Parts: sequence; structure tokens; C-alpha cells
Amino acid sequence: MEHILCPDRPGAPNVVSNPALPQLNAPRPIPAAIRHEMLFFNGFRLMQALVYIGLAFAPAQIHGLSLESLRFALVVTLPYLLFAVAALALTRRCVPYAKAAVSIWLVVDIIAAVLALSAIDYSRIGIAMMLAVNLGVGALILSLRVSSFFAALATLGLLGRALFIQHGGGGGGESSLLESALFGVAYFAITTLCHVLSRQLRASEALAEQRSTDLANLSQVNELIIRRMKTGVLLVDDANRIHQINESAWMLLGNPSAEQRDLGRLAPELSRRLYHWMTSGKLDETATQLADGVPEVVPRFSRLAPNDDSLVLIFLDDTSLVSRRAEELTLSSLGRLSASIAHEIRNPLAAIRYSAQLLAESESMDSADQRMVEIINNHCVRLNEIIENILQLSRRERSRPETLDLGRWAQSFVDEYKQGNDIGNDTLRVVVGGPTAVAALADPQQLQQVAWNLVQNALRYGRMPGEPARVIVIVRTGEHGEPILEVTDRGPGIAPKVATQIFEPFYTTHEYGTGLGLYLARQMAEANQASLEYVRVAGGGSCFRLVLTPAQMGRMAGEATGT
Repeated sequence: MEHILCPDRPGAPNVVSNPALPQLNAPRPIPAAIRHEMLFFNGFRLMQALVYIGLAFAPAQIHGLSLESLRFALVVTLPYLLFAVAALALTRRCVPYAKAAVSIWLVVDIIAAVLALSAIDYSRIGIAMMLAVNLGVGALILSLRVSSFFAALATLGLLGRALFIQHGGGGGGESSLLESALFGVAYFAITTLCHVLSRQLRASEALAEQRSTDLANLSQVNELIIRRMKTGVLLVDDANRIHQINESAWMLLGNPSAEQRDLGRLAPELSRRLYHWMTSGKLDETATQLADGVPEVVPRFSRLAPNDDSLVLIFLDDTSLVSRRAEELTLSSLGRLSASIAHEIRNPLAAIRYSAQLLAESESMDSADQRMVEIINNHCVRLNEIIENILQLSRRERSRPETLDLGRWAQSFVDEYKQGNDIGNDTLRVVVGGPTAVAALADPQQLQQVAWNLVQNALRYGRMPGEPARVIVIVRTGEHGEPILEVTDRGPGIAPKVATQIFEPFYTTHEYGTGLGLYLARQMAEANQASLEYVRVAGGGSCFRLVLTPAQMGRMAGEATGT
């Protein structure tokens, strides 16, 4: 079956869901085996009733019976035939009530068999044997206890008939009693055996159904995995027609319509490389662009089955993803190396700073020496800040989110920042938009590091020449109810070309900057399911907007009251 694995986007064909998967809350269907067993049961009963009539009205039997015996046989067999026809016609309606219907049918079968034995004595062995079939089929559907009850009921019916014959003065009463007892033993054995076989059949059927469901689920899971793969995947037949295509391949081919299935028209270069690979066995590993405005890819080919060219899998490796993975690996290695170097630098740096502080306390130094000590202390502080940023880059601690009143938290942060840092003539204040509390879900420690980096940058760079910095921390609720924390300044702003790179690691425009502050701030924001972006302010200035995860106010109130 041809279908395309593509996302739910405008113009993109959708995946057809697997109908083999079970639907939630759907009524549990009656097993097909029970319907077949009931149909066989009623079909056999109809044949059984016809046999009874044939035995009762056989020519040899009619000559040996009186008119009263013929009437008795007619009264027994004809109603039983009508009952068998009605039961067969109503089989489908009786399936939901299988156990109750089978119980009623067995009672009628036993009564009819005992009466038929009385009316057609010369065929009693055949009639008793056919009753065993009724009991065996009933045991396939009923429980062992109920099936044994009907086996005992049939045995009692045969024994009661034999005792009636014996006390009525009929001949052969003792042999008939022994016959009935043996048939009773056979009934119990057949009932037990059929019930055991039924349990095994039910278990095998349930296992087969479970395996079928598991295979259907596995098929849909595999389909979903292929659909969400970053690598583009196509399945192409020997006629160069696309059978399946996942989301990444659909995007790398330029978002074609669902009707476009010819690979030669859709991607001529890819079709040419496929033909070259199938004829020569050589793979062209150079990057190529399959459509305008999409990244370059490196195609790879693989036959779906060995020595079979009817179906070929095409993998499209996005070169931008490969470059990004290489960059992440480089950053990770660089982070570990930088962390080890930072640890080695930290101890001698602490000794230098401690010595400079002791030297600054000396009374014999002149103003020039004091200036030199001040320079040493300032550069020690700057170097320590660089080391802290590098260590944060390597640690990447796990976030522990809590429900916060964002306005109250921002005010507390600003007060704490002013106490720990001398901002001089600069201004730093909080503005909370709206009378209601803004609830957010975030790690308080990591949120403080993000806000500290943003405020530090705003106070350092967000000022006009010769003027103090004016920094505002704004807390508000977005259009869709999301909590927002903004750090704004009235400085010169950031040039558009620079703004696209400010969150990249080690990128800085300042001679004393490390290029890690904003990168770390974004990383910690993403660790808290938040987003950090730069927004240019009209009329001059900058705004760093942190959009956090909303939290329920009820939960926040409960935590505040300790409930």
C-alpha cells in the first residue's frame, strides 16, 4: 500500500493510521471461535433431530411398533426438530449470551435424548453416543463445573430410564443399567477432555491475538520513528516511483505535493545518483541540494532485500545536522578541557588575590603602588568571573523546578543584587504588570543565574556615553497566559548583525568579555523549558525576554500556606 509519512502541515499528506490497532474504550468483541462452536453445535443438533426422525419412522421400526408408540415418537422427534431449526436460525443473536443459551440447549438435548431412547429402544447406543457429542461441544464453551453438571444430568437420565425399565418388568434391565453407567463415565471423560482442549485453544487464540496486536503496534511505532527521524528516508521501486517518504525527506525535497511520486521529476540529481549506484555500485558522497532553500544532503542507498533491486531505501543525511553535531562535540570537548584548566588556574589566582589584599593593607605604600594593587585586584575579579563561567559551562546541573510568584521573586532578586553589588549612579528597579500574581515554574537558583547575567550585561553595556545605566526588570503575563520576565535598558541597543550571534558561545564584542554569559543564560533557560530571546526596543535600548513555563496559582497558594 502506498502512503507518505509526512507531518500535519498545510500541503503535506498525512499518515493513515493503522486500523489493526485496538481502540480505547471499545466494546470487547466475542471471540470468533465461540461463534463457530455454537454454529456447529446447532448444525449438529439439526442433523441429530433428523436422525431421530429417521430412526423412529424407519420401515422396519414402523412394522414392530403400535400406533401409540408411533405417536409417542412423533411427539418426541418433531418438536425437537422444530427446536433445532429455531436454535440454528437464532445462533447469531444468541452469541452475546453464549453460556446461558448453551445451558438451555443442553437441557433440551438431554431430555430429548432420554425420551428418544424410550421411544426408539433398538437405537439406544447410537442415540447415547450422539448425546456425548452435545456434551463435548457444550464443554468447549461452559466452565468445567457446569459441564460436569450436565454430564451428571445426562448420566442420571440414562440411569433413571434403565431403572424404570428394570422395575417396569422389561427385559434386559441389568444390562441397560450397566450400559448407562458406562456411558455416564464416558460423558464425564469427554466433558473433561473437551474442556481442557478448549482452555488450550482459548490460550492459543489469545496469544495469537496478542501477537497480532503487538505486531500492529510495533509496525506503527516503527512508522512513527521513521517519520520523526532527522535523516530523510525514501522507499523507491524499480520504476523510480516513491512509495514512502518521511517528514525530513519531504522537507529536504522542497515540500512536494502528495501526487508527485516520480523521483526523476521530483529530484533529477537524486534519481541520477540512484541509477549510477545501481549500475556501477559506486556511491557519490558529495553534498548536493535537492531543492531551493533547503540544506545540502549526502544521499546513501541500500537495497531492501539482498540481490533484489525492486525496492531501494534512500537515506538523505542533512549536512547542517552533521556540522551541528560536530560543533556540539567540539564544544563539549572544549568545555571539559576548559574546566580542567580553570581548576588549575583557580588556586594560584586565589593566592595572588589574597596576597594583593594583604599588600593593600600595608601603610608604607604610596599612591602609585596602591594603584598597582587595585589593578591586580580588578583583574583577579575579572579572571575569577571567567573561571566561574567556564565551570558553569562544564557542570550543566539538572534543573529542579518550583512554583514561583515571579513578581515577588524579581523584587527579591533586585534587592539582593543591589546589596551585593555597588551600582553607583545606575538605576535598577522592578515593574510588575497587572494586579494579579504571575506564577511560573522554574529552578530558582538557575533563574537567578540567568537574571544575574542579563542584569550584569545591561548595567555594563546598556548605557549611553556619559550617562548612568537605567535597567528595568519587567514581570508580566503574555498574550497566551505565559509568564514573562524582561530585562530592558535605555542604551544604544545591539546591531542586527551582532544580535544574531550574541547567544553563540565565545562570541563577544567587548575586549574583556568571555562570550559565555548569554550562551549560559540560554542553556539554563532551555533546561527549565523556557526560551530566551533578544528584542530590539523602538527608540533605542535592548530587551532580553525570558518566556517561562506557566504554573497553577492554586498549587502556588497551597505551597505558600504549607497545605
